[in-house]
Amino acid sequence: MPEPIHHKLKRESRGAMQLKLPFQGPLALLLADEIYENADESLLATLKEDRRIERKPARTHSRTLGEYISMWANTSPEGGLIAIGVEDEGSITGCSALSQDDLNDREKAGRIYCPDARYESKRVSVINRAGVQDFILLVRIRYREDKVVNVVSGEAYVRIGDQKHELSAEEVRELQIDKGQVDLEQEPAHVQFPQDLDMKLIKQFADAVRRTRGLIEEHSDAEILEHRRLGRMRNGSLIPNVACCLLFAKDPILKFPGCKVRFLRIDGEVEKTGDQYNVIKDIWIEGPVPHLIVETAKVIESQLREFSRLDSDGKFYTAPEYPREAWYEAIVNACVHRSYGLKNMNVFVKMFDDKLVVESPGSFPPFVTPLNIYSSHCPRNPHLMNAMFYLDFVKCHNEGTRRMRDRMAEVNLPMPEFQQSEVAAGYISVRVTLRNKIKQRKVWVDSDVSRVIGEALTKELSQEEIRILNFVAEHGSINVSECQRLIPTLHTWHSAKRMLSKLATRGVLKHLHRDDVERDPDAKFVMFSAPGQPKKSAQ
Repeated sequence: MPEPIHHKLKRESRGAMQLKLPFQGPLALLLADEIYENADESLLATLKEDRRIERKPARTHSRTLGEYISMWANTSPEGGLIAIGVEDEGSITGCSALSQDDLNDREKAGRIYCPDARYESKRVSVINRAGVQDFILLVRIRYREDKVVNVVSGEAYVRIGDQKHELSAEEVRELQIDKGQVDLEQEPAHVQFPQDLDMKLIKQFADAVRRTRGLIEEHSDAEILEHRRLGRMRNGSLIPNVACCLLFAKDPILKFPGCKVRFLRIDGEVEKTGDQYNVIKDIWIEGPVPHLIVETAKVIESQLREFSRLDSDGKFYTAPEYPREAWYEAIVNACVHRSYGLKNMNVFVKMFDDKLVVESPGSFPPFVTPLNIYSSHCPRNPHLMNAMFYLDFVKCHNEGTRRMRDRMAEVNLPMPEFQQSEVAAGYISVRVTLRNKIKQRKVWVDSDVSRVIGEALTKELSQEEIRILNFVAEHGSINVSECQRLIPTLHTWHSAKRMLSKLATRGVLKHLHRDDVERDPDAKFVMFSAPGQPKKSAQ
């Protein structure tokens, strides 16, 4: 039986697509522009609705199309496409059944219902599901980086995943801040200079500005703040702005309740709730941004553990779970580049057994994605970031994320993971994940030491003893020679044996050896009891 003509046309169109499409990778990596330029029946039938494309039947009202045009115009970094004439499940019904007036109405939907959008359209020849020659109207909407695009009735939309989301008034303002329509940093903060500000920190900042910029003339601290766009002088007094408040206010939470960091240490690899709640430390850090960074760093350092590795040269080397520069940069980014328009939302730092997660309110800054984050430089709060440069917290030349990546690679850990996700209806957060890749660690190391050997005994342990116990928990056992190599201050075999025997006497380690041999070559020390079992007190 001869092949139906519409099957032949469809097969040939697929072949044409494969020949003319220059992109050789997975379709999921095609950019919106590449889809638009190379669109044909086969490609449009293959692509599913996602962050790049929306399907709409030809019967969809132009007013509804206007909402989707607004959505793509507000969705960074590249907007998206609407394929009119494709059903939701993917079958092609085309647009030829529309009257000329209806077709004109669809093509003018953007101009009529969403006039601030920038878009173009074309007709793509297809064979519809009835086997008849037809066409799809493909609309390419560009992201507008300079303003929020509303429909004529006033609403604005954005793409989240594969769905259209109507922005609330708060979200519209947040997007206006991102796009530069509203300069949140420059708005008056309604705090009083000098009584509401940390003048010691301001002096440190002003002195750094004078020194760095080589200022010769005398300038007061208030004039320095105005010069760095952190306030305005009015009748001889400084009116601090939002950036100044976040940097120097004694209590910025009065104006920005979310200007704080919540540190959670979680027992396990997954955060649980209810009767399985597994948070074993919950610490709130409050204060201006410089204070948040310093104090959060102290908390993280107090919780990180050191792990020992036997290198190829036969020596033990000790390294922290994560390199300091990697997690410190994640904290700085979360506090400096977060959205302060979402003023009630705080930064989270969550330490799991296998990873460290830093979550900050708001989406990626405009034009920044997980794919270009190592090369993009588009700060959300530029005045805040510039001030942090003088306080020696940031470098301001787009190398922070690269430094995170490089330091993780140096200690053979996975690359940092950057992700944007919806944490509540309409609310976005950016999550940075550092993984420690130490699956063999025992629960004893990951839980508080006090939960295993008792709080009183924990306080008596030296740093060398803690290092030994961590080594045992990771490797299962330790012998005297390994202990001597692990602790540089133990210069002799006998001194290492005494330290291990002391831990055994105190009921922390158990000495496994043969009694009938004076120096058993297979002797080793192991953890006295399994994690979670009762521990007898040392006498």
